[in-house]
Amino acid sequence: MLKSYVQKGRMEAGCDEAGRGCLAGPVFAAAVILPPRYKNKWLDDSKKIKESLRRELREEIQEKAIAWAVASCSPEEIDQINILNASILAMHRSLDQLNPKAEFILVDGNRFKPYEDIPHETFIKGDGRFLSIAAASILAKTYRDDYMEKIHEEYPGFEWNVNKGYPTKFHRAYLIENGPSPYHRKSFRLKELQQIQLPL
Repeated sequence: MLKSYVQKGRMEAGCDEAGRGCLAGPVFAAAVILPPRYKNKWLDDSKKIKESLRRELREEIQEKAIAWAVASCSPEEIDQINILNASILAMHRSLDQLNPKAEFILVDGNRFKPYEDIPHETFIKGDGRFLSIAAASILAKTYRDDYMEKIHEEYPGFEWNVNKGYPTKFHRAYLIENGPSPYHRKSFRLKELQQIQLPL
């Protein structure tokens, strides 16, 4: 069972992102404040959970959370400020929406920038250690997947409904053959990728 909090008696928000390693689409982030006594044996790092369970957990989180929010940064913003800064900005945007506000922020990973005057701490593999970060992981992942499935209808050839914008063998090969879409991140060395001869 994951931990419920770092310190008892304060409003702690877990933060995580999804889509950082993708070639296409926005990066999404979520912030979640869970009740201090909340427990869920199924809640874990979203990458370890089947899609059907992630969907069920999303409904549970949204129903039971004290506050939750999801935000994103566009491919254009990623190209302008780089993926790390865009991931952090998306987290800040999700924190902006929380009501009530967090008193402490738990962040998955090892990089973050101070948000307002609220103290924070980073946790490597935090989405497998704390319920609030795992909950944020679930929301960020499922909302991003929804977005990628939506834009798949516009550019079905890239099969974003399957790969969600990650650099799978098929995605890279199709990108080499057909060039990038408006949703691709131009700063992710797409020109170099297009020069690679991948076996089909």
